[in-house]
Amino acid sequence: MYGAQLIEALRRAASRESVELRSGTGALPVPTQASHSSAASQLEFFGVGGDRMRAAGCDTVVDAKDLSVVGITEILSHLPKIYGRYRHLIAEADRRKPDLAIVIDSPAFNWRVARQMKKRGIPTVYYVAPQFWAWRQGRVRLLRDYIDKALVIFPFEEQFYRERGVEATFVGHPLAELPPPTVERSSYAAQFHLGPTNPWITLMPGSRVKEVRMNLPTILESAAQLGSEYEFLLPVAPTLDRNFLLALIGDRKITLVPEALAALWHSRAAIVASGTATVEAAMMNTPFVMVYRVSPLTYLLGKPRVKVPYFAMVNLIAGKQVVPELVQHGFNPQNVVSRLQEILPDGPPRERMLKGLAQVKARLRVPQDSSAATQHPADRAAEIILTLPRKQ
Repeated sequence: MYGAQLIEALRRAASRESVELRSGTGALPVPTQASHSSAASQLEFFGVGGDRMRAAGCDTVVDAKDLSVVGITEILSHLPKIYGRYRHLIAEADRRKPDLAIVIDSPAFNWRVARQMKKRGIPTVYYVAPQFWAWRQGRVRLLRDYIDKALVIFPFEEQFYRERGVEATFVGHPLAELPPPTVERSSYAAQFHLGPTNPWITLMPGSRVKEVRMNLPTILESAAQLGSEYEFLLPVAPTLDRNFLLALIGDRKITLVPEALAALWHSRAAIVASGTATVEAAMMNTPFVMVYRVSPLTYLLGKPRVKVPYFAMVNLIAGKQVVPELVQHGFNPQNVVSRLQEILPDGPPRERMLKGLAQVKARLRVPQDSSAATQHPADRAAEIILTLPRKQ
């Protein structure tokens, strides 16, 4: 999603840049829309991505699904396939000779890509920089050594990286500017055969097969304990196969939907696996309980390395616990139901959470006194990227 947003923003920025250059000479009129389109079409993109990036015009020589693995121990069995995709990507870079590389998130894969770009003299931008502030802080040197510019999406990251010698700029979180879905509740209910007056709860077990296997069974047990007065929506992440989810759900009454935002917007509450989905829920003003589980060995190896007081991104941004965190042994149906029952009815607990989520949304935006406050984060990122030097 971030990659698709950025591709579209880069095309818009290239069109504007063309207008300014041509009209600034005084010899030519401001170009027509056709010439705007021509300027933008000169940009070509290839790399790692999924359906959204393909739709935006990226030639995805590696599908993001092939890299969709989480966990320290879980990644071992996938290493041969991942290494093969990595080698293919680098070979394509050698063949196509890009002017600029942009790596997005996925640090274990992307710092190696950045290193190869550095060897080839290709300037590299990191958009959605790694969360090295959360663990393995010593790895900041990888950005310092191989990245020309880091575009960060959390407000505290700019200072963290700059203090460690990385050229970083906070551009705002891409989700902070999401408008509310336009689909009305009645239309949404009719489309997916839901009761329009029933309370809905969105279930978000993760976007990777392994984490869904670890999280979804307990989430489903929690839904069963909540009872039939609720209806449950499960958005299908682009990285997951619908039939895989149906096999795990079995005969339970769970409605699969294609997109998360509309489901969250119209839901009374949600159960959300740790990750970007927690920010999506916050942006949709949906109270939720954060859950997560990894393999026992991954948890044993990873827990001592965590350098932050919270797991949920919204809690880290707020600097306090806004939403409850149920992790590993604490993630069980009884705890999930108990925490949900605190925030489902109107009352002080729900109001406190809604207020906290609103504060998180405000912090993810560029300050209003900034000249960039009216821009989408992807547009801010695109303008910075287009000012960077290209490979000579």
